[in-house]
Amino acid sequence: MNRLLISAAHKSSGKTTLSIGLCAALTRRRLKVQPFKKGPDYIDPMWLGLASGHACHNLDFFLQHHEEILESFAARTQGADIALIEGNKGLYDGLDLDGSNSNAALAKLLAAPVILVIDARGMTRGVAPLILGYQAFDRDIHIAGVILNQLGGARHERKLRAVIEHYTDVPVIGAVHHDDRLAIVERHLGLMPSNEASGARDKIDIIASAIADQVDLDKLMEIAASAPALSVMGEVAPDRTLTPSPLPEGEGGLVRLAIARDAAFAFYYPADLEALRSHGAELIPFDTLNDARLPEVDALFIGGGFPEVHMQALEANRSLRADIQRAIEGGMPVYAECGGLMYLSRSLRWQGRRCEMVGAIAADTVMHDRPQGRGYVKLHETGKLPWPIIAESDTPLEIRAHEFHYSTLENVASTLEYAYRVTRGTGIDGQHDGILYRNVVACYTHRRDTGDNHWTARFVEFVRRQRAKQRAAQAGS
Repeated sequence: MNRLLISAAHKSSGKTTLSIGLCAALTRRRLKVQPFKKGPDYIDPMWLGLASGHACHNLDFFLQHHEEILESFAARTQGADIALIEGNKGLYDGLDLDGSNSNAALAKLLAAPVILVIDARGMTRGVAPLILGYQAFDRDIHIAGVILNQLGGARHERKLRAVIEHYTDVPVIGAVHHDDRLAIVERHLGLMPSNEASGARDKIDIIASAIADQVDLDKLMEIAASAPALSVMGEVAPDRTLTPSPLPEGEGGLVRLAIARDAAFAFYYPADLEALRSHGAELIPFDTLNDARLPEVDALFIGGGFPEVHMQALEANRSLRADIQRAIEGGMPVYAECGGLMYLSRSLRWQGRRCEMVGAIAADTVMHDRPQGRGYVKLHETGKLPWPIIAESDTPLEIRAHEFHYSTLENVASTLEYAYRVTRGTGIDGQHDGILYRNVVACYTHRRDTGDNHWTARFVEFVRRQRAKQRAAQAGS
C-alpha cells in the first residue's frame, strides 16, 4: 500500500489544510485516496472525507491495540491508490515521555514515510537545524520530505530551499505561500465542521488548486510508493464493520434508529455507524433544526456537535422537542453524547442568552469560555447501565474514551443515576458520567466501538429487546 504520514514540527503548522488539499488534488488525478486521522477527532476527518470522497477513519493508540490499528488500516486501504494519514500536534508529541503514542510511533507501526510540514514564517537559516534535529531525534523515523508552509514570497522560498539543500538531505517537495483564501474558519473546538461551513466544497477546490500548483505531487506519490510491505498478523480481511452479519427474522431483525444529522449534530465515527448497521440498525437521519416530528423509529442516537451555535433554532423547533420528550417518556431507548446531552437538558445558556431545550434531563447546560473537560477518559460501569451484556468482551473492566466540552451541567437533580464512574477525565461532575433516565443514556464522553468496547452491539440489542417488550405489551392489552 502506498502510504505516508503528514506531520508537523509543532501544532498549528497548517498540516490539516495541506492534508485536505493533498487529498483533493490527488483525487482530481482520479486516484482513490483513503484518509486517516491520528487520535480522537471529528472535524478534521469530516473535511478529509469530503476532500477525498471517502470516509476518514481514526487511528488511536489510547483506544485501540496495535494489532487493531494495523488490521483496520490494512482493511480500509484495500483498493486504494494511496493512504494519507494526518497526524495530530507535532511529530514527536504525545501523552507519554517515551513517545509510545506519538505521531512518530504511528509512522513506525505503519512503516509510513513522513512528510514534515514546517510553518516557515520568520525562518531562514534556522530551518536547517530544525530538520536535522527532527532527523537525529529518532533515526527509525524516515522523514522523506518537507513541505514549507506560509512562505512570504518567492525570495523567501529561494532562501529556504537553498539552506535545506545545502545542510540536509531532505527534499523540499512543496512550498506553499501565504494565502488568506486557504484559511478555514475556526471556532472553539477547532476548525468549523465542513457540514456547517458555507461553500465547503468551493473552499476545498481553492485549497486543492493551490496545493497542486505548489507541491510536487509526482514526488509525493513516489515517496508514498517507497513504503515497505506492511506486516499484519494473520490474514487481512475486510474490517468486520464493512459487511453486515446475517440477522435472524422477526424480533431479531432490523431496528430503526433515528440519528441526528444536521448543522447542530454531526460528530459520529464512520466505523461506529458501520458497526451499528452490521448489528442490525437501519439508520434514519433526521434534522433537529427543521423536522417537526421524529421519524417512525425504535430508538434515537444524538451525537456531538455545536448545539450552542444553533440553540435559537433548536429552541424554535418546539414541535420536535415535544415529540422527543414524549418518546423518551414513553420508554424509547436513546443514546446521547456531549452535544446530544446538552440538547436533552432543560436549557442551554451561552453568551448571555438562555434557550429552552428538550427537558428530558433534569439539569441545565451552561457554556464557558474555556474547556471544562478535554482529553482521554477512563470509565468503569456502575452496574446500572441497562444495555445487556452480549459477550464477555463487551464489558471491559475499563472503558477508554475521550471528551472535549466547554459546557457543564447546573441544577442537576440529586435523584439522577449514572452508568459510569469516571477514573480519568471530567464527565458530568468529575466522578460520574452517563446520566440514566428511563431508557436514556446521556454522556459527555464520546465512545468508539473498538475491540475492547463493542458499545454498538449492546445498544442495538437493548433497542431490540425494548421493542419486543413493547410489542408484547401491546399484544396483551
